Amino acid sequence: MSPPTAVLIARGATKSFSTPTGPVTVLKKTELCVREGSFVIVTGPSGSGKTTFLNLAGLLDKPTSGDLEFDGESTTSMSDERLCEVRKTRIGMVFQRFHLLPHRSAVENIAFRYRYLEADAGEVRRRSYDILNALNLAGVADTPTRLLSSGEQQRVAIARAVVLRPRLLLADEPTGNLDRTATVAVMSAFNQLNRDGITVLMVTHNEALLGYASHRVMCVDGELKET
Repeated sequence: MSPPTAVLIARGATKSFSTPTGPVTVLKKTELCVREGSFVIVTGPSGSGKTTFLNLAGLLDKPTSGDLEFDGESTTSMSDERLCEVRKTRIGMVFQRFHLLPHRSAVENIAFRYRYLEADAGEVRRRSYDILNALNLAGVADTPTRLLSSGEQQRVAIARAVVLRPRLLLADEPTGNLDRTATVAVMSAFNQLNRDGITVLMVTHNEALLGYASHRVMCVDGELKET
């Protein structure tokens, strides 16, 4: 049996930033392959380069040198328009902050994200209810998100990111503001989505979450190493 298709491949990717005293390399030469259906967790201390790598993976930035391929296409050669198109249609993102509209319902928050895409509004709404049900949120689908618990709000944010089934779901410290009970609920949601076929790439400083991963990567001083 052939191995799963690679969704994301870093080929010697680096990232440097200019400072008054000269360039600083935050991410050193990175070699990493994220395959379809995998659940990859990158862990490491704050400031180690985790989020910098996630920004490259989310096409929010380009490598300074080397390359990053998304579905076999070099991101360094993509135009800004192409980067934006791929990011909007094939990548879902979840952050530590929920970025929800507090006075809108869970379903409205999900649908609002896709108002500018060429997606059928009725279909998006139907899928929104389906994904909320899958994440055990059917009972709060029509509730304003300001009335939900932090764990419920984060699961709404996850639902918003995956309602159109992206090729890759990225998560940046998604449990950073949650207590233990909410963390378990949120990680169970990621686990369920991964079992349903969604590829997940998560960064966190919380090594206790590594048990959820199919592949574990350690980031220290700008270097990523699979463990």
